[in-house]
Amino acid sequence: MPNLKDLKNRIASVKSTRKITKAMQMVAAAKLRRAQEAAEMARPYAEKMEAVMNGLASAVGNSEGAPRLLAGNGKDQVHLLVVMTAERGLCGGFNSTIVRKARVRISELLAEGKTVKILTVGKKGREQIKRDHADKIVGHVDLSDVKRLGYANAADIATDILTRFEADEFDVATIFYNRFVSVISQVPTATQIIPAEFDAAETADDSGTLYEYEPSEEAVLEDLLPRGIATQIFTALLENGASEQGARMSAMDNATRNAGDMIDRLTIEYNRSRQAVITSELIEIISGAEAL
Repeated sequence: MPNLKDLKNRIASVKSTRKITKAMQMVAAAKLRRAQEAAEMARPYAEKMEAVMNGLASAVGNSEGAPRLLAGNGKDQVHLLVVMTAERGLCGGFNSTIVRKARVRISELLAEGKTVKILTVGKKGREQIKRDHADKIVGHVDLSDVKRLGYANAADIATDILTRFEADEFDVATIFYNRFVSVISQVPTATQIIPAEFDAAETADDSGTLYEYEPSEEAVLEDLLPRGIATQIFTALLENGASEQGARMSAMDNATRNAGDMIDRLTIEYNRSRQAVITSELIEIISGAEAL
């Protein structure tokens, strides 16, 4: 028979845990609203930037004057994977899904005989990747002290990546993050940022208007590409931020529900054990009275 004191302590402990998970759920819900608004506000700018560069890229094509960030360096041997995860846990499978997608890509590249380098953004992703690919990690970005993500954070990451590209440390760069869909749905996404990939079929203006750029399409595109990469990284960070809070809110809601179910089960067990103790004591009293 379970000890009544132990059961009472377990019930109190689970109730305390439920209070914590409920509070974390409410905090995540408040942060989610802000993060979701930021992600949704950034999307139109990112889409318009991509549309403009689409038009420029289709005009430049594979000409000799095409910027290096668009045309690449002519090689496809060394790949830099930028894995963006959270600084904190307790958000369900948010971090694991991103790392899992990155691991699949790592395995594919290694099977093809490619060289893989990894730049991690966020402590949780770094912790998971270090278990199998510590020797491939070439850098880490710590955002644990950042209270609110800004474009400057993305610009710093973009500058690091661009500096490595100019130094011929890699040939292709891809970012991994979670795209926010809803509280219960975050889609792990991989986007190649160097060489920049654009759909030549899409143009900056659906009306068919033609534009003349000065000094030239190549010059304008060369100036826009670094900003476009920073914008893609910023958008990924915002999508990640909203996805993280959505996943944490969902995880804490599930934890709160599970704690409630456990409290109910333990309470029933406690009441049954208490009733058994009372019944046993009554039997002893009656037996003693009959003996007299």
